[in-house]
Amino acid sequence: MVYTAWDGDKLIGLICAMDDGIMTAYIHYLPVNPEYQGMGIGRRLVEKMKEIYRDYLRVVIVAYNGEIGFYEACGFERAKDQVPCLLCRFGRKI
Repeated sequence: MVYTAWDGDKLIGLICAMDDGIMTAYIHYLPVNPEYQGMGIGRRLVEKMKEIYRDYLRVVIVAYNGEIGFYEACGFERAKDQVPCLLCRFGRKI
């Protein structure tokens, strides 16, 4: 599932999610053009996904530590004692 945000013919943001069709959705990608950050675009895209997946058991966010505050402000809670995703880049430390 992909939703986009546009300023005229300029793509300024998008959000991507994968789901299993009934129980769990994973929001894994939410870039917003830096020129448009702080205008509520990312929040509106997240709200759209929350609306679509409102009947699912869980919506999982795959995010870096620096993004956690944004998602918490959008109503998500950090999982306690759980790691939903591990990232490995072969040959490089992250």
